[in-house]
Amino acid sequence: MTTLLSLGHGYSARALARRLLPQGWRIIGTTRNPAKAEAFRTEGVEPLLWPGDLGPALAEATHVLCSAAPDAGGDPFLQAAPEIARSRAGWVGYLSTTGVYGDHQGGWVDETTPLTPQSDRGRQRVLAEGQWHATGLPVHVFRLAGIYGPGRGPFEKVRDGTARRIVKPGQVFSRIHVADIAQVLEASIRHPNPGAAYNVCDDNPCPPEEVLSHAARLLGLPDPPEVPFDRASMTAMQRAFYGESKRVRNDRIKDELGVTLLYPDYPQGLAALLKDETRGI
Repeated sequence: MTTLLSLGHGYSARALARRLLPQGWRIIGTTRNPAKAEAFRTEGVEPLLWPGDLGPALAEATHVLCSAAPDAGGDPFLQAAPEIARSRAGWVGYLSTTGVYGDHQGGWVDETTPLTPQSDRGRQRVLAEGQWHATGLPVHVFRLAGIYGPGRGPFEKVRDGTARRIVKPGQVFSRIHVADIAQVLEASIRHPNPGAAYNVCDDNPCPPEEVLSHAARLLGLPDPPEVPFDRASMTAMQRAFYGESKRVRNDRIKDELGVTLLYPDYPQGLAALLKDETRGI
């Protein structure tokens, strides 16, 4: 049986599980939260409370996916369970971030661009990528842009009036619908290329305030208030995001993996989210 061990079974990994389970896959997902463990069971995923013994799951896993955020020491699973490096899995995926490229002042980057992270978060991701490659396992790295999807769209904040269009001239972000992350991961599983890195983003990098304005139009509401970046109240993580501006190329997922994006731009992605909301999905 094909078995996926999902280390840090989170939002993107759960989307992948929804694609694989109907095909007869067995999915084992780790979590620290007993409530999430119960939710996994209802989704058909076998929960493994962490910290725990990964030995039996590693012995049975044909595929491994790590979605855990790193810390100053790098990947938390590799630090806590070095036996992962002895896995016999034929495919290993690591979910990273486009933050590894740092700031390019709105310029384009691709997978050959040098990794020059500027934030602690980006530097930790570069460290973790290197640690996974150093295991000698058949590792595939997926550098994700800003993720949106069910439960992570802009509509709630636009509706309740808390959304703010933070404007920083020249600022652009890339983004990706979670359903497209899942199909990229599945395509890589079908067409493995150990050592490869893939940018996972849509075709339309753009200023973030555009997305909020479009969401408001879809809802028939006025634009959220505009706030200049230098006067915006933001968390440290949000401010770090705005400290980097780049456009991310996604040619490799199309050319190597044959992926056709379900949602190649945010208007299509947001329209689908709103349609699903109205249908109660």
